[in-house]
Amino acid sequence: MILTYHDGFCVRASAGDTTLVFGPVSKQSKKFKPTNFGADVAFISFYHPDMNGSDEASRGEKQPFVISGPGEYEIKDIAAFGFSSESEYGGDKRINTLYSITFDGLSVVYAGAMGTTTLPKDLEEMDAPDILIVPIGDEGALTPADAQKLAVNLEAKIVIPIGYDEKSLKMFLKEAGAEGVKPEEKLTLKKKDVVGKEGEVVVLKA
Repeated sequence: MILTYHDGFCVRASAGDTTLVFGPVSKQSKKFKPTNFGADVAFISFYHPDMNGSDEASRGEKQPFVISGPGEYEIKDIAAFGFSSESEYGGDKRINTLYSITFDGLSVVYAGAMGTTTLPKDLEEMDAPDILIVPIGDEGALTPADAQKLAVNLEAKIVIPIGYDEKSLKMFLKEAGAEGVKPEEKLTLKKKDVVGKEGEVVVLKA
């Protein structure tokens, strides 16, 4: 699996000829650059222009299969579960969907714009994820301290922060005891690469 970060809350995951996008940025976003690549599946956690641009995740005639709420899904050999949580991102309290997916042999939890450290019971009972993609920039989503608390609660092997600026990233790295971590262009992972890891922070450049 290859993971790249595309500004805001947008992360691309690809393996073979399959591409997933989490939190694609809409053209209506006033804060982030719109998503500009084709995806097979688009995961929408929260209905806000900063992260609901499923139209921007299409390329030519290729339209993504859009998953946009709690439930159980299976598409292209990808198992996905959506769990309801809360967020006040953008100023209004609304439902935010956390996604737990299995893709290319790795388990990924994408927290979207999650604004609470309280985990849905069904998610709590699942195995620790190989990768946790978590917001750290506050503004109604998680603060750096709460993001680290969530990572510890989930016992994530690798933690990837999103929705950050320079200040919130610095605070998060301090909370996680990972102050020496340097941003990378992309993260390439196989299942064997996460064995024995616990709470390792990887920062991806936008």
